[in-house]
Amino acid sequence: MKKQTFGNIIVSLRKEKGMTQLELAEKMGVTDKAVSKWERDLSFPDVSSIPKLAEIFEVSVDDLMQVKTKTKETPPDNKINEIIPLALNGVALAMGIAVVVLLFLNEIEINLAIRMLAIGLVCLAIMQLIKKE
Repeated sequence: MKKQTFGNIIVSLRKEKGMTQLELAEKMGVTDKAVSKWERDLSFPDVSSIPKLAEIFEVSVDDLMQVKTKTKETPPDNKINEIIPLALNGVALAMGIAVVVLLFLNEIEINLAIRMLAIGLVCLAIMQLIKKE
């Protein structure tokens, strides 16, 4: 659904139903002038009357208010399947390079170096499990 003003939505739905402003006003318990103002975006119906308006037009309140039900875009599965192996390989490579450089500069204790290499190996092991699936 293309994003429209609330007034444009009311006009479209009212015309789809073949209703006049006066007919809609009578069903809503307001004046036709109020409906005219809604349609020109000069005013808005009372919040408590929105469900009734949706019922008259036979649409959901979400559709009437143009509420998006999916708020966050998620990357397609194939993108996730590309990103995970890339991240795991990157971590493994980074750990290996960091250990080599820090050992060469004599800036790391052997216990920490072993832990870092273990992290890299775990990432590579996960990669192997992913490939088997």
